[in-house]
Amino acid sequence: MNFLLDTDICSAHLKRPAGLMHRFMQHSGGLCISSITLGELCTWAFKRPDSSESIRRIENELLPDLTLLDFNSACAYQFGKVRAELLKVGISVSRADLLIASVALTHDLTMVTHNIADYRNIPGLRLEDWLAP
Repeated sequence: MNFLLDTDICSAHLKRPAGLMHRFMQHSGGLCISSITLGELCTWAFKRPDSSESIRRIENELLPDLTLLDFNSACAYQFGKVRAELLKVGISVSRADLLIASVALTHDLTMVTHNIADYRNIPGLRLEDWLAP
């Protein structure tokens, strides 16, 4: 089984690597990040006073352990299908979260997030919380 890491998991790993290191080692070779999440991490980094240090940490301490998955046309179709299904029944999900979830669904990955509530209404999405006590 492979995993797609949400932005909050990546941020937690960058802030306290020891907290998630066992999970990263346990699932080495099976961890992925979406290009959407990378964009969110870069936004965080470029807002910081020392953005070069934050970018360096993303590039050297996070990305080498992950497979980067681009949001492609298959993900776009998945996004449109799921968003339409949710809107038909009156459920609204953040577009950014749904874009990330669409990558997980397209590649049959389990989404790892501490923000379970943000993703729980997405049909077919498997969720795990690696930060839960």
